Amino acid sequence: ITVQDPASPLSLEVDESYNLTIGVDSVVIATVTRFGVIRGLETLYQSYNATDGTVPDISVIRDWPRFRFRGLLIDTSRHFLHLSSIFKVIGAMAMNKLNVLHWHIVDDPSFPYTSLTFPQLTEKGAYDATHRYSLADVRRVIEFAELHGVVVVPEFDTPGHTLSWGKGLPGFLTLCPDKGTFGGDYGPIDPSKEENYQILAKLFAEIVAVFPSEMIHLGGDEVPFNCWQANADLVKWMKEKGIVGFDKLENYYENKLLDIIQGLNHSYVVWEEIFNNKLQIRPDTIVHVWKGGWQDTLSKVVKGGYRAIISSPWYLNYITFSRDWKKYYEVEPLNITASAEQKELVMGGEACMWGEFVDDSNVLSRTFPRSSAVAERLWSHEKQRDEPDMEFRLDKHRCGMCARGIPAETVILRSFCPYEFSGYDDLHI
Repeated sequence: ITVQDPASPLSLEVDESYNLTIGVDSVVIATVTRFGVIRGLETLYQSYNATDGTVPDISVIRDWPRFRFRGLLIDTSRHFLHLSSIFKVIGAMAMNKLNVLHWHIVDDPSFPYTSLTFPQLTEKGAYDATHRYSLADVRRVIEFAELHGVVVVPEFDTPGHTLSWGKGLPGFLTLCPDKGTFGGDYGPIDPSKEENYQILAKLFAEIVAVFPSEMIHLGGDEVPFNCWQANADLVKWMKEKGIVGFDKLENYYENKLLDIIQGLNHSYVVWEEIFNNKLQIRPDTIVHVWKGGWQDTLSKVVKGGYRAIISSPWYLNYITFSRDWKKYYEVEPLNITASAEQKELVMGGEACMWGEFVDDSNVLSRTFPRSSAVAERLWSHEKQRDEPDMEFRLDKHRCGMCARGIPAETVILRSFCPYEFSGYDDLHI
């Protein structure tokens, strides 16, 4: 193994290319960075024939990713995932050459992230004392991910999806009796209170210090305007400020938040509603497309000069019968109406495993190898589309993941694996 720049730090721009030469009695991997070694070793492993214990006699492979952002979302608010599960997810991501873990760490149901600045967020917002991530836990995840060539991008979604925040921050959320989240009394963050922005500034300063990735996901989706509308004090404040319409109120909030993030000199991602609602977003905004009609939305985003990530066709939490991996594999991310230059703004995509019905018991089997189809679409050449060949390789790849301790579900109606998954104790990654 030869590496030109072994000290190169992990980032979305890092060189992941490799040259793999399999000879009669030797194997050579030549890369620019150590992350290319990780990708090359995975290809070597996938070349191994488990039936007879051989690899191809002579093979020369020059390989590199098509897209720089190849992500997977996990949701640890709706159902908590223990560190052992997160580590296995990251290990399986590396097996599939995925390089971004989008950690949707908090949401309405719970706030498991332990904030040093506002410890009451976790003390009152987590499910209980055992369903929390300490600072040491978060650092272990980040370090483990870095060893596998995976960037951890945290998401702290606001102003909606913040019900768990309000338990530890009285007055932080908008009061709207019976019209709040889940039919309760509280909805999104109250954008009229200046002290709320001071809280956000301190919290996000902590977050960007804890997470070394070059970007943070700010959410911004599914803001329920009806709660804001039901708060008489907020409506009165809007009139005094000359803010007409709740879309303009959302714009007021987001601009204040983006001022905070820009002051921290940090890149950020937002869900597509921020773009769709015609908010006055900054030129460096990265728009995450997730809703239906994604080709049209993605075309508009890149024509507007914004960078983009796509997830719409890759929501893995939607379970269907039979070989649903095929619909993920058939997607062409750049099948949009845009110029070649505009298409360069598409950074890549992300498979999403939302946590409504996923926890430690099934997150791995539901995610893999279905996400492998997404991973190949984001790594390999756009002309790599032979489905029968992919099915053969995917079945073999799934067997390899089982051999390494990942309970990847089967993809073929009738088949067997020489290394059937036999338990959760043997993990070799």
